[in-house]
Amino acid sequence: MSKTETLPGIHTVATLLNRQPERVQSLWLEQNKKNPRVETLISQAESLGIAVQPVQRDKLDRICEGSQHQGIAAVCLATPLLDEFDLLQQVEQSDKAVLLLALDEVSDPQNLGAILRTADAAGVDAILMPQRNSAPLTPATHKIASGGSITVPIVRTINLVRHLEALKKLGVWLVGADGESGQTLYSANLALPTALVMGAEGQGLRRLTRETCDHLCALPMSGVVESLNVSTASALFLYEAVRQRQD
Repeated sequence: MSKTETLPGIHTVATLLNRQPERVQSLWLEQNKKNPRVETLISQAESLGIAVQPVQRDKLDRICEGSQHQGIAAVCLATPLLDEFDLLQQVEQSDKAVLLLALDEVSDPQNLGAILRTADAAGVDAILMPQRNSAPLTPATHKIASGGSITVPIVRTINLVRHLEALKKLGVWLVGADGESGQTLYSANLALPTALVMGAEGQGLRRLTRETCDHLCALPMSGVVESLNVSTASALFLYEAVRQRQD
């Protein structure tokens, strides 16, 4: 795993400077591009003693791997991951009904970015992912997450099923997304401590992951489309949990 990474985009850089400025090594700016929001970030970075480096647009494009950087990117220490045992301890000690999201080999970095953005908005306590066959945190992921990759703790676990079983022992209910289920999402009780478990693009939940879940739920589909993108489905599952917890 690289020791540094690039986080592009105005809102992402702003979140990083506000929440984790100690990670930032330098800001890279597109030369001759004027933007009041970028100017504010430059002043903030300089007040924190962070180096600011103007570069040509093509170099910034390469640094950001073609993502929409809006003329600014932060080069910083790699995103810190939450240890899986620390997560279990936090769940055990929590005085509220935790809301977790498990991604079973979701491999597209842009889907991961969209999920992180929604997870931040929905107040997710942590996202769990297998170490293998899961999307990396690319510049595009960070840009699409719009700060969510900074604020939402991420756990990359060696064995997702084993970790889900450990959560069950702590009283967390596992609710998996399965289009073949006869139970709809809206009949599940998501006000309890819950881990929503979403399957990979195309293949859905793996067999052992599906069998580990306490409940399998489907989204009602009225048209000819058979399934939704995993980032869209994750948003619907998360916000049903949010709705139930506000009643």
